[in-house]
Amino acid sequence: MSDQSTLLLAKQLDYLGKNAVEGFSAGLVDESNIYEWKIMIMGPPDTLYEGGFFEAIMTFPQDYPLMPPKLRFITNIYHPNVYPNGEVCISILHPPGEDKYGYEKASERWSPVHTVETILISVISMLSSPNDESPANIEAAKEWREDYPSYKKKVLKLTRDTMGE
Repeated sequence: MSDQSTLLLAKQLDYLGKNAVEGFSAGLVDESNIYEWKIMIMGPPDTLYEGGFFEAIMTFPQDYPLMPPKLRFITNIYHPNVYPNGEVCISILHPPGEDKYGYEKASERWSPVHTVETILISVISMLSSPNDESPANIEAAKEWREDYPSYKKKVLKLTRDTMGE
């Protein structure tokens, strides 16, 4: 384990504990492992996810912050940019450098300047405005584009399920 990444993660966790950011909370899954965080994202206002509580796990690599963490929803969520297994697919969580497919610019991908806070703000933004051009969940993207009422119904039901109703 890298002392640098351990110290940086401890610092970010401490910061988030003292400076609550609207829309999410973060803590460790297990106090003995700084590399695995439990995240709770509150569905953003004025979206289909509003009022929902979405649990996720953020796993950091040993070479963090040089490489990005992975974020996977534990709560069932239906979204064009979330794989069916819950893994989030957004540009800033892709490894640094040029995209071999030419879809993303290097400036849109992971950079060590990102923090847990900037990642989660990006995820909240993703919930507000899906990118259906390079979907992780092709079915959700197709439905979002071609049958929005059906997409909306699925998302609203899953969101209600997170509220314990």
